[in-house]
Amino acid sequence: MIRDITIGQYYPAESVLHRLDPRTKILCTLLYIISLFLFQEWTGYLIATVFLCTAILLSKVPVTFIFRGVKAIMVLLVITVVFNLFLIPGEPVVRIWKLTITDQGIRTAVFTAFRLIYLIFGSSLMTLTTTPNQLTDGLERLLGPLRVFRVPVSELAMMMSIALRFIPILLEETDKIMKAQTARGADFESGNMIKKAKSLVPLLVPLFVSAFRRAADLAMAMEARCYRGGSGRTKMKPLAYGRRDAFAYLITVAYLLLLIGVMRFTK
Repeated sequence: MIRDITIGQYYPAESVLHRLDPRTKILCTLLYIISLFLFQEWTGYLIATVFLCTAILLSKVPVTFIFRGVKAIMVLLVITVVFNLFLIPGEPVVRIWKLTITDQGIRTAVFTAFRLIYLIFGSSLMTLTTTPNQLTDGLERLLGPLRVFRVPVSELAMMMSIALRFIPILLEETDKIMKAQTARGADFESGNMIKKAKSLVPLLVPLFVSAFRRAADLAMAMEARCYRGGSGRTKMKPLAYGRRDAFAYLITVAYLLLLIGVMRFTK
């Protein structure tokens, strides 16, 4: 399950999405995530599916690689679906002991599951097509107006970049620890879900020790190089919008307008 986390990882490829400005990808992904909460009808999910599938095809990222991200949230997905099935009031469909599954509960559970899966797909696609450095630069430029309110934008962007960089590093470290403990007789695969969760507890101590050690080394390296934040620093590759970015914004806005129009028409 831990090896299946794709958020924070970068997949190198030559595609239209990889060449987009990071600000474009961040804003378009944000608009896409917001759009997932604008509808409660199948027509809305059909339009969102077409938009998402087109983006995945243009990214040239293997579909199997993107689907791996769903495995990481499977427990959360199951819990969410179960709660919606049994706690949403409506017309009873099935009775299990003292629990009742309603038609509205089934509808809400299905829509919530699709919403979570599509959200993971969209956010994973953004990080898979954008390097951590590009994400940092894009976030710093987008949050630039907050400097008026004395918000340390450069430091915030650097913290986000370091956090994203640490995700694949910690996943690799976890994999090494799991292999080392498996060689010593530990079992992480057999048993039910609760037993598997308990078997991961011994991983936490060495993983936290490794994370704190890496953080201390990084802090010492930045201090030795006299890093003092982003004020006055220049960029080796400054960001610049192009025609493809304008086209991406146009497609995203058209997708939102089509979605809103269809939702109003079907009401």
